[in-house]
Amino acid sequence: MTRPTLPPRFPATPGQINAQVRAFYARVRKDAVLGPVFNKHVHDWPAHEDKIAAFWRNAILFERSYDGNPQRIHSERPDVQPEMFAHWLDLFEEVATQTLPSETATPWVALARRIGVGMKAGVQSARQPKDAPPILR
Repeated sequence: MTRPTLPPRFPATPGQINAQVRAFYARVRKDAVLGPVFNKHVHDWPAHEDKIAAFWRNAILFERSYDGNPQRIHSERPDVQPEMFAHWLDLFEEVATQTLPSETATPWVALARRIGVGMKAGVQSARQPKDAPPILR
């Protein structure tokens, strides 16, 4: 039985996704805030970019090509601080608006920001004492 093919969430091609991911991580590697954290943990940039591009192709194109748990990975890295997500997202938006047409950049940035809210909350929650009340922001 074949699964029905879903249309993309918004106009984007695999090539645009790959190019955005490469351009974004080129900026991340040089960024004063994010660069040191990523450069500490990522030892094979092409493999990392391929994995993240698969994540986005799954989220945007419904490819089902991503296998990973980004929430767990980010929560397990003590040097990934919740307040870094806003900077990450601002940088992502800056690169997207420079490299993509607006009909792709605008909804992709909105999707990234929604995911970022969840990631930040997950990192905060994972680091709370087990008996602390949940963080609801």
